[in-house]
Parts: sequence; structure tokens; C-alpha cells
Amino acid sequence: MMFAPLSEVFCSVQGEGPYVGHRQAFVRFTGCNLKCDYCDTPVGIQEHCRFEAVPGSGIFSNVVNPVSNAAINEMIDSFNGLHSISLTGGEPLLHAEFIAALNADKPLYLESNMTLPHMAKKVKDCLSYVSGDVKLLPNHLLEDPESHLDRTIECFRILKTKKDRDCFCKIVVTKDTQADDIEAVVNTISGYISCLILQPVTQKEMQPYSGYLLDLQNLFLNEVDTRIIPQTHRMWGCL
Repeated sequence: MMFAPLSEVFCSVQGEGPYVGHRQAFVRFTGCNLKCDYCDTPVGIQEHCRFEAVPGSGIFSNVVNPVSNAAINEMIDSFNGLHSISLTGGEPLLHAEFIAALNADKPLYLESNMTLPHMAKKVKDCLSYVSGDVKLLPNHLLEDPESHLDRTIECFRILKTKKDRDCFCKIVVTKDTQADDIEAVVNTISGYISCLILQPVTQKEMQPYSGYLLDLQNLFLNEVDTRIIPQTHRMWGCL
């Protein structure tokens, strides 16, 4: 049996990317190796993991951290009609060994910042879906920023789309996002992904002009299927 620190487990719908609206169990890990200035998710280790047994009820019970893989599977099994299990965070790849041993009976959907290729290798054979973020400077802090792009590209190569796995790229776009910064990585990973999602940042004071988003989409359409999709779960108030 293995254990991992979690912040919450609940059932909702995917609010981002090409699988918007699909019903999922969300397993949110604590801890992250980045610090993005638009992040709205607490990532610190907590004494308890919150568990919402009745989807959408807003009623949570507390489960003592760290949580075992058996306990997680029991919580997930209480949910009906699941498309997949979203492994989110924080950064789930910090807990790659735990994910590899999860042995869940639903497809695993990884949401990752794609900066830990050595950990990606440990889970590559157990994932059905990969939602890979590209974090653009200067929106994050790293111990070794010079290698950030190389590690991101390597992660996409390891977890690339294949017959039994869909890997797509999601880039949060702010008013300060530069097309050249996106182009540098998209041109390299386009052969590894099924589509590129341009996600306008949710915070209104940081949002890009709509015309700029359309310009970005047009720039990449000939390279890869490119879509503009905001955080839809924020629009109707679900987790």
C-alpha cells in the first residue's frame, strides 16, 4: 500500500480543454515545483484531504493525510458515470510512483505542468489522457529556468499522443503573453499533441484582448488543431 498527500477528492465535470463537460473524479495532489502568478489553487500540504461524497453538495468530510491508494479507489468507486479520473494539483508528477500503483478501474487523466520528464517516464504506461501545460516565462519561478523549455519538450515527447493515449497542450494566455514565446515550443511539440488549447487567463485584469487570441489561433492553425477555450467551470460555479 502506498500513500500520498491530497487536498481534495470530488466528482465534477472537466472545465478545461477538449474534454470540457465530461464527468470526472478529481484527485487533487498537494505540492508543486512551480509558482505561477495566475495560479488560483492552494498547493501546500494540509492535515486533511477534503472528500465530497455527494457531487455538487458542497458538503465535505475530512480524511487524514497522507491518503492510501486503497482509500482513494474507495472514494472514486462511490461516484457514478465517470469518463475518467483527473489527477491534478499542485503537480501530480511529484507523486509518480503513487500514480503508477493506483490501479484504478477508470482511465487516468493527468493534468501536469510538464516539467518533470524523469517522473513522466514512471507513469507513461498507465495514462489514457494527458493535459499538458506549457508555462511561459516570466509567469513561474524555477530553480533552473534555463532548462525549463528542454524539460517541457521532453515531457511531451514521453507522454505524446499514440493509439491508446491522447496528449494535448494547454497554454494560459495573459495580456502580456508574447506570440514568439508560444511559437518556440509549439513548433517543437506539434508532432506530439492532438491539439493546442489557448486558454485566456480567468483573472479579468490579466486577460488578453479577444482579437489577440484570434490572431494567435490563426498563427498556429496550419501547424496543429488550435482552439480557444476558457475555464468553463468558473462560468457556472462548479469545482
